[in-house]
Amino acid sequence: MSNNANIDYTYLANLLFPDVTETEADLEERYPPRNLPVGAVVSRLAPSPTGFVHLGNLVQGMTSERLCRQSGGVLFLRIEDTDAKREVKGAVDALIKGLSYYGISFDEGATANGDVGNYGPYRQRQRKDIYAVFAKKLVCEGKAYPCFATEEELEAIRAEQTKAKVNLGYYGPYAKWRDRSIDEIKEKLDAGVPWVLRFRSEGSIQNKFKFNDLIKGTIDVTENDIDHILLKSDGIPTYHFAHVVDDHLMRTTHVVRGDEWLPSLPFHLQLFAALGWKPPKYLHIGPLMKMEGESKRKLSKRKDPELAISYYAREGFTKEAVREYIMTILNSNYEDWRRANPAADYTEFKFSYKKMNPAGSLFDAAKLRDISKNVVATLSARQVYDETLAWADEYDPDFARVLRQNEKTALDMLSIGRGVPKPRKDITVWSDVKGYIGFAFDEYFKIEDPYPEETDKDIIKKALTSFLDTYDYSDTQEVWFSKIKDIAAAIGYAPDMKLYKQNPSAYAGNVADVASMIRIAVTGRQNSPDLYAVMRAIGEENVRRRINKMIKCLS
Repeated sequence: MSNNANIDYTYLANLLFPDVTETEADLEERYPPRNLPVGAVVSRLAPSPTGFVHLGNLVQGMTSERLCRQSGGVLFLRIEDTDAKREVKGAVDALIKGLSYYGISFDEGATANGDVGNYGPYRQRQRKDIYAVFAKKLVCEGKAYPCFATEEELEAIRAEQTKAKVNLGYYGPYAKWRDRSIDEIKEKLDAGVPWVLRFRSEGSIQNKFKFNDLIKGTIDVTENDIDHILLKSDGIPTYHFAHVVDDHLMRTTHVVRGDEWLPSLPFHLQLFAALGWKPPKYLHIGPLMKMEGESKRKLSKRKDPELAISYYAREGFTKEAVREYIMTILNSNYEDWRRANPAADYTEFKFSYKKMNPAGSLFDAAKLRDISKNVVATLSARQVYDETLAWADEYDPDFARVLRQNEKTALDMLSIGRGVPKPRKDITVWSDVKGYIGFAFDEYFKIEDPYPEETDKDIIKKALTSFLDTYDYSDTQEVWFSKIKDIAAAIGYAPDMKLYKQNPSAYAGNVADVASMIRIAVTGRQNSPDLYAVMRAIGEENVRRRINKMIKCLS
């Protein structure tokens, strides 16, 4: 409380907020407790509309979403737009679309076209009148006061504190407007001097208390002694004040956020206590880190493109793979569960905040790619085609055009080695598909792997010519391969690998070498999916044209 016992706080509150007529009781009635099952979690994602949707949003969003869905609770989206300078047009829509793509949908809250739900508005700048009610209440109770300190005066305080080597901030003897008289305050108000509303802290950094965070466990917390700003000079609240009021009125039971907010926790708990409210349970998630040399560091917006979730869409990661990877980050036992339940939907997993790593997780790009490769391997050719086409429409329009014009060839190529007990795993992300099957289309075909210099060109020409002489598109794979064996024998190559291994010096090469000669002519590569299946996919005309062209090149 103020040291000025004679101050009339109700009078002061009416001076500062003459137009505020609603009361705390009015708002409690407007936003009643939710009618939910016992144990139901009410949580939120509450980003700033900066336009940058990052992996942390996804980690926090999936944590909240799983807790809410498993308990029959409510997940809502609140936009914390109190800092108008940072707001980016279209950011809310981008956020909603980005999270929805990964399966995070909201029961209520902000949408691109307005609000849905009974606990709005869900944009903080639209809740200005609500915050004023509780600001007035705090002034009435002597827990907040107007501060008219100028930027120059605040800078002088910082300089004084720096020189004295004490903590920086507006507190104690440095809080010049903490106990001013009504007359001094009224004089400034009458003169139209801008003011901010500050919280009157009764805390001391000499005092610590225990706090139970659901992820971090029991932690020691130092009391807050700073008279932080509650309302800025335009009447818009700071994040600290706004989120406390919002979480109470929206009946939030669990706040999931990054542990960079831990230093602010003492102030937030102080505000809940000052307003007479029970705080929600807090879950502070450790940072996502990566190795840099021998040490770990946090993922950085400036240094690490993989921090932005737009990176995963641009590269062409499947949403299932990203989601699977996030689940392995969140719960240490998820991988064991997935191995035991390979076909189950991830929502069947019993998610628990108790399995989350308090210190944060190491971002493992190789592991993500491995998961993605395994996910893609389980998809049908049609699914891969459709997903790749959707990706290419946005990120590689030329490839999208080629895919549409050659749908059957693309599907046949993507079917190779798929739908079998041990499927091929050549595709990790959709951006790999062009490199994997592009040679099937004339637009992208080129000789990437020339023949080995030591191989006689005449031998290659003879092998290719012989192949064309006997090639029949209707041949079974067995007949097709037996013809290649015959060609091998005719040019002095071992027709059987067993024979070659028994006496390699007796032959100029083996049947695999002959197949490679044909493979390079048809695909431009030494390595490709099954050659017989490739030839079936691209058609007899293309096979003959490419081989004939190679024969001419060798002449």
